[in-house]
Amino acid sequence: MTQSVSSDVSSRSLPVIDVGALIAADNAKAMQTVAEQIRDACRVHGFFYVSGHGVDGELIERLDLLSRRFFALDEQKKMRWRMALAGRAWRGYFPLGGELTSGRPDWKEGLYLGTELAEDHPLVLAATPVHGRNLFPDIPGFRDTILQYMNAVTALGHVLMQGIASSLALPPAYFYERYTADPLILFRIFNYPSQDVPGDLDVQWGVGEHTDYGLLTILLQDQIGGLQVKTPGGWVDATPIPGTFICNIGDMLERMTGGWYRSTAHRVVRNTSGTDRLSFPLFFDPNYFAEVHPIDGLPQVPDPDDSASRWDQANVHAFNGKYGDYLLNKVSKVFPQLKQDVL
Repeated sequence: MTQSVSSDVSSRSLPVIDVGALIAADNAKAMQTVAEQIRDACRVHGFFYVSGHGVDGELIERLDLLSRRFFALDEQKKMRWRMALAGRAWRGYFPLGGELTSGRPDWKEGLYLGTELAEDHPLVLAATPVHGRNLFPDIPGFRDTILQYMNAVTALGHVLMQGIASSLALPPAYFYERYTADPLILFRIFNYPSQDVPGDLDVQWGVGEHTDYGLLTILLQDQIGGLQVKTPGGWVDATPIPGTFICNIGDMLERMTGGWYRSTAHRVVRNTSGTDRLSFPLFFDPNYFAEVHPIDGLPQVPDPDDSASRWDQANVHAFNGKYGDYLLNKVSKVFPQLKQDVL
Protein backbone atom coordinates (compact mmCIF):
# COMPACT_ATOMS: atom_id res chain seq x y z
CA MET A 1 0.00 0.00 0.00
CA THR A 2 1.48 3.34 -1.03
CA GLN A 3 -0.51 5.50 1.40
CA SER A 4 1.42 6.04 4.63
CA VAL A 5 0.82 7.28 8.14
CA SER A 6 3.28 9.36 10.14
CA SER A 7 5.14 6.90 12.30
CA ASP A 8 5.65 9.43 15.11
CA VAL A 9 1.94 9.79 15.84
CA SER A 10 -0.02 7.07 17.60
CA SER A 11 -3.58 6.28 16.58
CA ARG A 12 -4.34 6.21 20.28
CA SER A 13 -3.95 9.99 20.29
CA LEU A 14 -7.61 9.93 19.24
CA PRO A 15 -9.35 9.75 22.60
CA VAL A 16 -11.95 7.19 23.70
CA ILE A 17 -14.79 8.81 25.64
CA ASP A 18 -17.28 6.79 27.66
CA VAL A 19 -20.56 8.71 27.27
CA GLY A 20 -22.58 6.49 29.58
CA ALA A 21 -22.98 9.34 32.06
CA LEU A 22 -24.62 11.51 29.37
CA ILE A 23 -27.07 8.73 28.54
CA ALA A 24 -27.91 8.01 32.19
CA ALA A 25 -28.22 11.75 32.92
CA ASP A 26 -28.30 11.17 36.68
CA ASN A 27 -24.89 12.42 37.81
CA ALA A 28 -24.11 16.06 37.06
CA LYS A 29 -20.44 15.77 38.02
CA ALA A 30 -19.88 12.73 35.77
CA MET A 31 -21.72 14.46 32.92
CA GLN A 32 -19.47 17.51 33.29
CA THR A 33 -16.39 15.29 33.17
CA VAL A 34 -17.57 13.80 29.87
CA ALA A 35 -18.31 17.29 28.50
CA GLU A 36 -14.76 18.36 29.34
CA GLN A 37 -13.37 15.31 27.56
CA ILE A 38 -15.46 16.17 24.50
CA ARG A 39 -14.21 19.75 24.63
CA ASP A 40 -10.58 18.63 24.68
CA ALA A 41 -11.17 16.16 21.84
CA CYS A 42 -12.91 18.76 19.67
CA ARG A 43 -10.20 21.33 20.32
CA VAL A 44 -7.28 19.03 19.61
CA HIS A 45 -8.52 16.61 16.93
CA GLY A 46 -12.18 17.11 16.03
CA PHE A 47 -12.39 13.29 16.32
CA PHE A 48 -13.10 10.96 19.23
CA TYR A 49 -14.26 7.40 19.86
CA VAL A 50 -17.51 6.90 21.78
CA SER A 51 -17.99 3.96 24.12
CA GLY A 52 -20.82 3.29 26.56
CA HIS A 53 -23.25 4.47 23.90
CA GLY A 54 -26.02 1.97 24.60
CA VAL A 55 -26.77 1.04 20.97
CA ASP A 56 -27.74 -2.64 20.85
CA GLY A 57 -24.91 -4.86 19.69
CA GLU A 58 -27.31 -7.39 18.16
CA LEU A 59 -28.81 -4.62 16.01
CA ILE A 60 -25.33 -3.65 14.82
CA GLU A 61 -24.49 -7.27 13.94
CA ARG A 62 -27.75 -7.66 12.03
CA LEU A 63 -27.11 -4.45 10.06
CA ASP A 64 -23.64 -5.68 9.11
CA LEU A 65 -24.91 -9.11 8.04
CA LEU A 66 -27.75 -7.79 5.89
CA SER A 67 -25.55 -5.13 4.34
CA ARG A 68 -23.05 -7.77 3.26
CA ARG A 69 -25.89 -9.74 1.68
CA PHE A 70 -26.87 -6.68 -0.31
CA PHE A 71 -23.38 -5.90 -1.58
CA ALA A 72 -22.88 -9.58 -2.50
CA LEU A 73 -25.61 -9.20 -5.15
CA ASP A 74 -24.46 -8.74 -8.72
CA GLU A 75 -24.28 -5.19 -10.07
CA GLN A 76 -27.36 -5.53 -12.26
CA LYS A 77 -29.52 -6.43 -9.26
CA LYS A 78 -28.11 -3.66 -7.09
CA MET A 79 -28.83 -1.12 -9.82
CA ARG A 80 -32.55 -1.82 -9.33
CA TRP A 81 -32.19 0.62 -6.42
CA ARG A 82 -29.95 3.15 -8.17
CA MET A 83 -29.96 6.76 -7.00
CA ALA A 84 -31.34 8.11 -10.26
CA LEU A 85 -34.68 6.49 -9.41
CA ALA A 86 -35.03 8.58 -6.23
CA GLY A 87 -34.53 11.94 -7.94
CA ARG A 88 -34.53 14.84 -5.50
CA ALA A 89 -34.67 12.54 -2.48
CA TRP A 90 -30.98 11.69 -3.09
CA ARG A 91 -31.38 8.08 -1.96
CA GLY A 92 -30.37 4.70 -3.31
CA TYR A 93 -27.42 2.74 -4.62
CA PHE A 94 -24.35 3.97 -6.47
CA PRO A 95 -21.74 1.64 -8.03
CA LEU A 96 -17.97 1.57 -7.66
CA GLY A 97 -16.44 4.86 -8.74
CA GLY A 98 -19.84 6.56 -8.77
CA GLU A 99 -19.06 9.12 -6.05
CA LEU A 100 -16.41 11.82 -6.42
CA THR A 101 -14.15 13.59 -3.94
CA SER A 102 -12.30 16.61 -5.33
CA GLY A 103 -13.28 15.49 -8.82
CA ARG A 104 -11.78 12.01 -8.51
CA PRO A 105 -13.81 8.80 -8.11
CA ASP A 106 -13.73 7.05 -4.75
CA TRP A 107 -13.15 3.29 -4.80
CA LYS A 108 -16.30 2.30 -2.98
CA GLU A 109 -19.96 1.53 -3.61
CA GLY A 110 -22.78 2.54 -1.37
CA LEU A 111 -26.39 2.88 -0.38
CA TYR A 112 -27.70 6.36 0.49
CA LEU A 113 -30.50 6.57 3.03
CA GLY A 114 -32.14 9.09 5.32
CA THR A 115 -35.20 9.88 7.39
CA GLU A 116 -38.11 7.97 5.86
CA LEU A 117 -40.88 10.33 4.74
CA ALA A 118 -44.19 9.32 3.19
CA GLU A 119 -45.21 10.51 -0.26
CA ASP A 120 -47.83 12.83 1.27
CA HIS A 121 -45.41 14.47 3.72
CA PRO A 122 -45.43 18.28 3.19
CA LEU A 123 -41.68 18.37 2.48
CA VAL A 124 -42.04 15.64 -0.13
CA LEU A 125 -45.05 17.32 -1.74
CA ALA A 126 -42.97 20.51 -1.91
CA ALA A 127 -40.18 18.56 -3.70
CA THR A 128 -37.67 19.56 -1.01
CA PRO A 129 -34.23 18.22 -1.99
CA VAL A 130 -32.77 15.32 0.06
CA HIS A 131 -36.18 14.54 1.63
CA GLY A 132 -38.36 11.59 0.70
CA ARG A 133 -38.70 7.83 0.61
CA ASN A 134 -35.79 5.45 0.82
CA LEU A 135 -35.08 2.81 -1.81
CA PHE A 136 -34.84 -0.22 0.45
CA PRO A 137 -33.38 -3.40 -1.08
CA ASP A 138 -35.86 -6.28 -0.84
CA ILE A 139 -33.71 -8.37 1.49
CA PRO A 140 -35.90 -9.75 4.30
CA GLY A 141 -35.53 -7.67 7.45
CA PHE A 142 -33.23 -5.07 5.88
CA ARG A 143 -35.73 -2.20 5.87
CA ASP A 144 -36.70 -2.65 9.51
CA THR A 145 -33.08 -3.07 10.59
CA ILE A 146 -31.99 0.11 8.82
CA LEU A 147 -34.84 2.12 10.34
CA GLN A 148 -34.18 0.75 13.83
CA TYR A 149 -30.48 1.53 13.51
CA MET A 150 -31.09 5.07 12.27
CA ASN A 151 -33.51 5.70 15.14
CA ALA A 152 -31.03 4.39 17.73
CA VAL A 153 -28.06 6.37 16.43
CA THR A 154 -30.15 9.52 15.94
CA ALA A 155 -31.11 9.28 19.62
CA LEU A 156 -27.41 8.98 20.44
CA GLY A 157 -26.76 12.04 18.28
CA HIS A 158 -29.14 14.12 20.38
CA VAL A 159 -27.30 13.03 23.54
CA LEU A 160 -23.88 13.78 22.06
CA MET A 161 -25.01 17.24 20.94
CA GLN A 162 -26.11 17.90 24.53
CA GLY A 163 -22.60 16.96 25.59
CA ILE A 164 -21.08 19.22 22.93
CA ALA A 165 -23.30 22.09 24.10
CA SER A 166 -22.13 21.55 27.69
CA SER A 167 -18.53 21.39 26.46
CA LEU A 168 -19.02 24.94 25.17
CA ALA A 169 -20.59 26.08 28.48
CA LEU A 170 -23.97 26.33 26.75
CA PRO A 171 -27.32 24.99 27.99
CA PRO A 172 -27.64 21.30 27.04
CA ALA A 173 -30.63 22.06 24.78
CA TYR A 174 -28.83 24.81 22.86
CA PHE A 175 -28.52 22.92 19.55
CA TYR A 176 -31.88 21.17 19.91
CA GLU A 177 -33.73 24.44 20.32
CA ARG A 178 -32.00 26.12 17.36
CA TYR A 179 -31.01 23.41 14.90
CA THR A 180 -31.83 19.79 15.68
CA ALA A 181 -35.38 19.46 17.02
CA ASP A 182 -35.96 17.96 13.55
CA PRO A 183 -32.42 17.18 12.37
CA LEU A 184 -31.48 16.33 8.83
CA ILE A 185 -30.38 12.70 9.11
CA LEU A 186 -28.37 11.25 6.24
CA PHE A 187 -27.21 7.65 6.59
CA ARG A 188 -24.79 5.79 4.33
CA ILE A 189 -23.75 2.16 4.02
CA PHE A 190 -20.44 1.93 2.18
CA ASN A 191 -18.61 -1.11 0.86
CA TYR A 192 -14.91 -0.85 0.06
CA PRO A 193 -14.17 -3.98 -1.97
CA SER A 194 -10.75 -5.53 -1.93
CA GLN A 195 -10.18 -5.58 -5.68
CA ASP A 196 -8.03 -3.89 -8.26
CA VAL A 197 -9.04 -0.60 -9.84
CA PRO A 198 -9.53 -0.62 -13.62
CA GLY A 199 -6.71 1.12 -15.41
CA ASP A 200 -8.99 3.71 -17.01
CA LEU A 201 -10.09 5.15 -13.66
CA ASP A 202 -8.14 7.86 -11.83
CA VAL A 203 -8.55 6.38 -8.36
CA GLN A 204 -6.12 6.86 -5.49
CA TRP A 205 -8.24 6.40 -2.36
CA GLY A 206 -11.22 4.63 -0.93
CA VAL A 207 -12.34 8.19 -0.17
CA GLY A 208 -10.16 11.21 -0.83
CA GLU A 209 -9.36 13.89 1.72
CA HIS A 210 -12.47 15.82 2.82
CA THR A 211 -14.37 17.28 5.72
CA ASP A 212 -17.99 16.56 6.60
CA TYR A 213 -20.66 19.17 6.06
CA GLY A 214 -22.89 19.38 9.09
CA LEU A 215 -22.68 19.07 12.87
CA LEU A 216 -21.67 15.56 13.86
CA THR A 217 -20.80 12.30 12.10
CA ILE A 218 -21.32 9.04 14.00
CA LEU A 219 -19.43 6.26 12.24
CA LEU A 220 -19.61 2.52 12.76
CA GLN A 221 -16.56 0.72 11.36
CA ASP A 222 -16.02 -2.97 10.81
CA GLN A 223 -12.83 -4.65 12.00
CA ILE A 224 -10.72 -3.95 8.90
CA GLY A 225 -10.22 -0.21 9.23
CA GLY A 226 -8.86 2.26 6.70
CA LEU A 227 -10.01 5.63 8.05
CA GLN A 228 -7.22 8.16 8.53
CA VAL A 229 -7.40 11.50 10.33
CA LYS A 230 -5.26 14.56 9.60
CA THR A 231 -3.55 15.86 12.74
CA PRO A 232 -0.86 18.52 13.27
CA GLY A 233 1.64 15.67 13.57
CA GLY A 234 0.55 13.90 10.39
CA TRP A 235 -2.06 11.40 9.24
CA VAL A 236 -3.07 8.81 11.84
CA ASP A 237 -5.09 5.62 11.55
CA ALA A 238 -8.47 5.66 13.30
CA THR A 239 -8.04 2.01 14.21
CA PRO A 240 -11.35 0.20 14.80
CA ILE A 241 -12.09 -0.38 18.49
CA PRO A 242 -14.80 -3.00 19.14
CA GLY A 243 -17.95 -1.65 20.76
CA THR A 244 -17.32 1.97 19.79
CA PHE A 245 -18.37 4.54 17.26
CA ILE A 246 -15.97 7.16 16.00
CA CYS A 247 -17.33 10.69 15.89
CA ASN A 248 -16.15 13.83 14.17
CA ILE A 249 -17.47 17.35 13.94
CA GLY A 250 -18.46 18.95 10.65
CA ASP A 251 -18.14 22.28 8.87
CA MET A 252 -21.26 23.79 10.42
CA LEU A 253 -20.03 23.22 13.97
CA GLU A 254 -16.75 24.88 13.01
CA ARG A 255 -18.75 27.78 11.56
CA MET A 256 -20.93 28.08 14.67
CA THR A 257 -17.93 28.01 17.02
CA GLY A 258 -15.91 30.50 14.99
CA GLY A 259 -13.11 27.98 14.53
CA TRP A 260 -12.86 27.15 18.24
CA TYR A 261 -13.81 23.61 17.19
CA ARG A 262 -12.37 22.57 13.83
CA SER A 263 -13.85 20.32 11.18
CA THR A 264 -10.96 17.93 10.63
CA ALA A 265 -9.94 16.50 7.27
CA HIS A 266 -9.98 12.73 6.91
CA ARG A 267 -9.70 10.09 4.18
CA VAL A 268 -10.01 6.35 3.61
CA VAL A 269 -7.23 4.24 2.12
CA ARG A 270 -8.03 1.74 -0.61
CA ASN A 271 -8.90 -1.65 0.80
CA THR A 272 -6.24 -4.27 0.08
CA SER A 273 -7.13 -6.61 2.94
CA GLY A 274 -8.57 -9.38 0.78
CA THR A 275 -11.99 -8.92 2.44
CA ASP A 276 -14.72 -6.39 1.76
CA ARG A 277 -14.73 -3.51 4.26
CA LEU A 278 -18.02 -1.95 5.41
CA SER A 279 -18.59 1.38 7.12
CA PHE A 280 -21.79 3.03 8.31
CA PRO A 281 -21.65 6.82 8.73
CA LEU A 282 -24.70 8.64 10.04
CA PHE A 283 -24.63 12.41 9.57
CA PHE A 284 -26.48 14.26 12.33
CA ASP A 285 -27.00 17.67 10.77
CA PRO A 286 -28.96 20.88 11.30
CA ASN A 287 -32.49 21.06 9.98
CA TYR A 288 -32.44 21.70 6.23
CA PHE A 289 -34.02 25.15 6.67
CA ALA A 290 -32.05 26.19 9.77
CA GLU A 291 -30.14 29.47 9.51
CA VAL A 292 -26.59 28.94 10.73
CA HIS A 293 -25.18 31.60 13.07
CA PRO A 294 -22.02 31.94 15.17
CA ILE A 295 -22.40 31.24 18.89
CA ASP A 296 -21.97 34.33 21.05
CA GLY A 297 -19.49 34.40 23.91
CA LEU A 298 -16.99 31.78 22.78
CA PRO A 299 -13.23 32.41 22.83
CA GLN A 300 -12.17 34.35 19.77
CA VAL A 301 -9.94 32.66 17.22
CA PRO A 302 -7.70 35.39 15.73
CA ASP A 303 -8.04 34.19 12.14
CA PRO A 304 -10.56 31.36 11.76
CA ASP A 305 -10.20 31.28 7.97
CA ASP A 306 -8.05 28.20 7.33
CA SER A 307 -8.95 27.94 3.65
CA ALA A 308 -5.30 28.04 2.57
CA SER A 309 -4.69 24.69 4.25
CA ARG A 310 -8.09 23.09 3.64
CA TRP A 311 -8.52 20.30 1.14
CA ASP A 312 -10.97 22.41 -0.93
CA GLN A 313 -9.59 25.90 -0.18
CA ALA A 314 -13.08 26.86 1.01
CA ASN A 315 -13.67 29.38 3.79
CA VAL A 316 -16.33 27.78 5.99
CA HIS A 317 -16.61 31.01 7.97
CA ALA A 318 -17.78 32.98 4.94
CA PHE A 319 -20.99 30.94 4.76
CA ASN A 320 -24.26 32.58 5.73
CA GLY A 321 -27.71 31.16 5.15
CA LYS A 322 -29.64 27.98 5.62
CA TYR A 323 -27.88 24.67 6.00
CA GLY A 324 -29.64 23.22 2.96
CA ASP A 325 -27.87 25.73 0.72
CA TYR A 326 -24.48 24.61 1.98
CA LEU A 327 -25.38 20.95 1.62
CA LEU A 328 -26.66 21.23 -1.94
CA ASN A 329 -23.55 23.06 -3.05
CA LYS A 330 -21.55 20.06 -1.83
CA VAL A 331 -23.97 17.51 -3.32
CA SER A 332 -23.55 18.95 -6.80
CA LYS A 333 -19.82 18.16 -6.65
CA VAL A 334 -20.07 14.68 -5.16
CA PHE A 335 -22.65 13.44 -7.69
CA PRO A 336 -22.47 15.81 -10.66
CA GLN A 337 -24.58 13.48 -12.79
CA LEU A 338 -27.46 13.90 -10.32
CA LYS A 339 -27.08 17.66 -10.03
CA GLN A 340 -30.11 18.49 -12.15
CA ASP A 341 -32.33 16.02 -10.28
CA VAL A 342 -31.34 17.26 -6.83
CA LEU A 343 -31.04 20.96 -7.55
